[in-house]
Amino acid sequence: MRKLSLVEDQAIQARIAYIAGAEIFDRLFAGIRFDEIDGNLLFAIASDEDCAAEIEDEFSHQLAVVATHILAQSVDVVVVLPKVLQ
Repeated sequence: MRKLSLVEDQAIQARIAYIAGAEIFDRLFAGIRFDEIDGNLLFAIASDEDCAAEIEDEFSHQLAVVATHILAQSVDVVVVLPKVLQ
């Protein structure tokens, strides 16, 4: 398991903000942190359970593609946890 650097976290956020658009990004991704990568799993921490569920449902594929490109390693699954379960 490897912690993502601040630069990697912010790069993923910037790319997904471009894909999702400002309004959706501000609603869903406010306070998100792309935290760790373990093999092909990317772990993210979202602000609450509803946001975490919607991000996984609506954006997991896009996040996997973006993370694969930025981290230069294969990301197949994105797990988004709410802050309270962190």
